[in-house]
Amino acid sequence: MLLETLAQRWGLFALRGALAILFGVMALVWPGITLLALVLLWGAYALVDGVTALYMSFTQREWPTADRVMQGVFGAIGVIAGIGAIAWPGLTVGALLIVIAVWAIVAGVIQIAAAIRMRKVVTNEWFYVLTGVLSVVLGIILFASPGSGALALVVTIGVFAIMWGVVLLLFSFRLRSLTGHSAAGHGQAAPA
Repeated sequence: MLLETLAQRWGLFALRGALAILFGVMALVWPGITLLALVLLWGAYALVDGVTALYMSFTQREWPTADRVMQGVFGAIGVIAGIGAIAWPGLTVGALLIVIAVWAIVAGVIQIAAAIRMRKVVTNEWFYVLTGVLSVVLGIILFASPGSGALALVVTIGVFAIMWGVVLLLFSFRLRSLTGHSAAGHGQAAPA
């Protein structure tokens, strides 16, 4: 049942992946953007990603409670971080770095835990494990180099966002391919 629900929501994972790639490309194309623009851009991304995760948490009543809670926590953290970044755009590079690092580590741990739980119902769950690992690595890198300049921060976040987005897109396509298998397994024609 969890697999079917995830497969039906493959588009939400694709949306998150596409938004991450868009954010990453924008950060790399305009590396000289001001800290204010970076804060607002990242805040908008975190807010949309968090709202999407909260939506999944509240609408997936078929999911086990632990999965819904983890998705809800992930979404709430994204919403709070996004609103904080947008409401106080004058944050310093160091404060932004800490906010993004905490968000990345917590989000990564939650994604890894969810992937471990999903391994019983989804093959190739390593796509989701990889997004979690990439997120944790980004958080650690950002904590380890607090003195780096805004340009290094933009490039690091941009590269991470693109890698994370690609992995989320691959995961969503894998889920989409399962919708055909699920429908075929129930005697229904697979969607074209």
